[in-house]
Amino acid sequence: MTKLNTISGGVEESEYGKIPFSDVMVTRKRNHFLGRKWRTVDIKMGVGILGIHVLALFAPFTFTWGAFWAAVWSYILCGVCGVNLSYHRNLSHRSFKLPRWLEYTFAYLGVLSFQRDPIYWVSIHRYHHQYVDTEKDTHSPIFGFWFSHMGWLFDSGYILEKYQERKNAQDLKNQVFYRFVKTTYNLHIIGFSLLVYAIGGFNYLVWIVGVRTTCFYHVTFLLNSACHIWGNKAWNTDDLSKNNWLVAILGFGEGWHNNHHAFEYSARHGLEWWQIDICWYFIRLLEAVGLATNVKLPSEAHKHKKSFASDHNKLK
Repeated sequence: MTKLNTISGGVEESEYGKIPFSDVMVTRKRNHFLGRKWRTVDIKMGVGILGIHVLALFAPFTFTWGAFWAAVWSYILCGVCGVNLSYHRNLSHRSFKLPRWLEYTFAYLGVLSFQRDPIYWVSIHRYHHQYVDTEKDTHSPIFGFWFSHMGWLFDSGYILEKYQERKNAQDLKNQVFYRFVKTTYNLHIIGFSLLVYAIGGFNYLVWIVGVRTTCFYHVTFLLNSACHIWGNKAWNTDDLSKNNWLVAILGFGEGWHNNHHAFEYSARHGLEWWQIDICWYFIRLLEAVGLATNVKLPSEAHKHKKSFASDHNKLK
């Protein structure tokens, strides 16, 4: 049950209060650390993410230009092409089509971003859109900033409570490649880390596995937390999604999050000419050379339907 208190003027306010500098009310709470059951998978996830963050702390002592640029290129390939383009826009929302060999290549780069396998990632994200900012959302800030940013990752019990049978990624489960990656996921992560160490030693391990992964983790996490708390709401959506220019820059276009929730099928998130969307530019390049097809964009009629002006006219 939502815990709300009635205050002056008939406005209801959560007893947990607002998240600072926002209008987002925390209406639910989860016991993040104590008072709940820690399943084995939660402990493994916590130890793994903590280990990557600790590894990143060695960055000042292991800096070389070679390791730095290797981390940058790995960030772009595994993060931008692997997660943003593949996991998110291609697999989760089917915003465009790729030849199977290229789809699998980009998806495998996503695997090397250390953000779980494609089936898990896509399933969680589709549930997020289906139940966005309700008590069944996978990571809404109505449970607090920490929960939406990282807390949900260590709380598999929450996922089991909300989704007894996860059947919303059957299109991926039907493909041998994605089933194979899911069952062998840890081997790919360990193998990649060993390969990085064999090629560049501890310096490269710190910068690629530690720094790169930590940075991209938090850019992705900010989409779940900050982009549902702080920013501008350009479209009339039934959720807390916001356009956040800072996250858009850090996330190569992913931070135009209210745009995305208004038109989740759209391959383009930065809908205005000034809304920089590097991921969209790359998709447009793939389309220009014939590798990306059936690229979906919102129609003018759909934009009008989602505009606040249209909602205002309905009330007249």
